[in-house]
Amino acid sequence: VQLQACGGGLVQAGGSLRLSCAAYGRTFNSYFMGWFRQAPGEEREFVAAVNWSGDSTYYADSVKGRFTISRDNAKKLVYLQMNNLKPEDTAVYFCAGTPRYYYSSTYYYTEEIYDTWGQGTLVTVSS
Repeated sequence: VQLQACGGGLVQAGGSLRLSCAAYGRTFNSYFMGWFRQAPGEEREFVAAVNWSGDSTYYADSVKGRFTISRDNAKKLVYLQMNNLKPEDTAVYFCAGTPRYYYSSTYYYTEEIYDTWGQGTLVTVSS
């Protein structure tokens, strides 16, 4: 699977954006998908993840209640709907995927287990 993210841009605080991640390959629905972000001068951090069927989702505390991750396996897309954006959400956002299965969902919060990454899309939130 190859991934390509898009949808970033400049938005005012309180606004919304929807990021999309397109997957190319025949095994997309066997990939656990995640979004990560990296702010200038910071380490990359977990944002959200969704399981293979889309019925289980996971969020970083900093975005819980504001961001929603979803997927459409028929279209091979993963979305990140971002509402009530804050200046601290400014970062390059990356989608990532892994075919690995872990019994504990906590593993999917760590970037090391993801082996396929998109190129990143920049989100800038102005105050």
